[in-house]
Amino acid sequence: MAKLTKIQKVRAEMDREKLYSVDDAIATLREHSRKGFDETVEVAINLGVDPRHADQMVRGMVALPSGTGKDVKVAVFARGDNADKATAAGADKVGAEDLMEDMQAGNLDYDRVIASPDMMGVVGRLGKVLGPKGLMPNPKLGTVTPNVEQAVKDAKGGQVEFRVEKMGIIHTGIGKMSFKDADIKTNFEAITKAIVKAKPAGAKGKYVKKVSLTSTMGPGLKIDLSEIEGA
Repeated sequence: MAKLTKIQKVRAEMDREKLYSVDDAIATLREHSRKGFDETVEVAINLGVDPRHADQMVRGMVALPSGTGKDVKVAVFARGDNADKATAAGADKVGAEDLMEDMQAGNLDYDRVIASPDMMGVVGRLGKVLGPKGLMPNPKLGTVTPNVEQAVKDAKGGQVEFRVEKMGIIHTGIGKMSFKDADIKTNFEAITKAIVKAKPAGAKGKYVKKVSLTSTMGPGLKIDLSEIEGA
C-alpha cells in the first residue's frame, strides 16, 4: 500500500462536515496551497433547481471586483466602427465572415464571444459550433450588444459567466491564491450575491443548499450558509 504524503495525511484527518466562515476557509486553503504554483480559487454552489426545466435555469454575468487573475480571450463579431472600437478595447480577434470561417475550421480558443446585433445573421450559422461550448452570444448575457467596446472591457476586466450544470451545481473560479484575502472574499460575495439574485421563478424549496470553497490542489471546504446574504 502506498504511503500517504504529509498533505494527504492532514487532509484525511480533516472533518469533512465542518462548516467554515469565508475567512477561515481562505486561511485553510492557504495552509494547503502548493509553493511555486498560483492555484485558482473556486466556488461550487449546489442549488435546489432542476435545470432541465426552463423555469429553473440559473445563468447570468457578474463583475468580480478583484478580477479573475486570468487572461480572458475574447472574439468579437463586428464591422466598421464597432470593429475598430472592439480592437481598441483589447479584443483578441475581430471579424465577420472571416471569423465565422475560422471558427468553423475549429479555431475556438476563446473564453467569450461577443457580437453586435447586426452580425447575428453571421453568428447564427455557428449555433452548432458555439452552443455546445457555451460561447454563443446571448442578448440576455450582454454578449449581443451594440456597445461591443464596453462588453470587451467588461470581459477583460473580471466579468464572469455563471451557469447551473445538469446536477444543479454552479462551478466558477473567483481568483488566484496570490490575491489578498480581502480580494478573494470580495469576489466570493459578488458571485454568491449574483446567484441568489438570479433565483428562478420555478425554484421550489431551499434554493442554496450547499456552498464549497476550494483551490486547484486544495481540499473542498463547506461554507456556513449564514455567511451568504439571502441564502
